[in-house]
Amino acid sequence: MDYKELYRIADKAKENAYVPYSHFQVGAALLTEGGAVYTGVNVENASYGATICAERTAFVKAISEGERNFHAIAIASSGGEALPCGICRQFMYEFCPQIDVITGKDENSLRTQPLSALLPEGFRLETE
Repeated sequence: MDYKELYRIADKAKENAYVPYSHFQVGAALLTEGGAVYTGVNVENASYGATICAERTAFVKAISEGERNFHAIAIASSGGEALPCGICRQFMYEFCPQIDVITGKDENSLRTQPLSALLPEGFRLETE
């Protein structure tokens, strides 16, 4: 799948965002190494700390289905280019420090960078 198509999926997904407070819709489309795509949206909550971002929603859906190997994530928003927040960067780093992160204000102005460029020296425990 090309990255423009992945971005279009994220852009479409953002329509399902639950954003009664910020009105800032975000959609994410996560591509696994096997070619499956999982989408996510931001879901706000009156207790702001309970809000979850689109990127983590997509990852949680994929992980809950047994996925562990990821290739790329595209992020689209209602307010132009949106980069992952710090919590999302760390969350993604746990699974794939080199995942391609695709952002842009639209599908014709995409920018791709590895997560490790957005979160250099992210925290990760070594496991057996």
